Amino acid sequence: MRKVNLLAAFAALIVSLLVSPASAQNNPVLEKNKAVARRLFEEALSQSKWDVFEQIHAKNFVGHSAKRDVTLAEDLESAKQWAQAFPGGTCEVNQLIAEGDMVVVRWTASGTNTAAGNGLPATGKSARVTGITIFRVKDGLLSEEWGLIDMWGLLKQLGLAQPLK
Repeated sequence: MRKVNLLAAFAALIVSLLVSPASAQNNPVLEKNKAVARRLFEEALSQSKWDVFEQIHAKNFVGHSAKRDVTLAEDLESAKQWAQAFPGGTCEVNQLIAEGDMVVVRWTASGTNTAAGNGLPATGKSARVTGITIFRVKDGLLSEEWGLIDMWGLLKQLGLAQPLK
């Protein structure tokens, strides 16, 4: 009985995230926040427009990761390294959800790994990877970021994943 209740609660949570409340629809602030997040993926990252990358981030931007927080300069360098490893790669926005000052982006990136970058050797293999990134938007700029990427899936596609023992 408890499993059913937990599954029902989880399903309700997912549905509440996917279905925007009527009050959030067409909210100009939320729409602007979603637009700046979309611009990161579709313009800055997919087209390697590094000037746009810097324009849409707050100067005191903080990227939060499992290991440590990173600055705007470090985040930009990492993005450039991914672009180097996957030249011509693209980032597709699959879904945007906004509430308050937060925007959640579900995205898919794809490309061919033809050069080394971000610790990856050149493999010549194509890959398609998904991720979710959460942004805090302040004064129309991306000020904080938390993200998850299917790194295991990426490494498997590139032939770099070691079997689990």
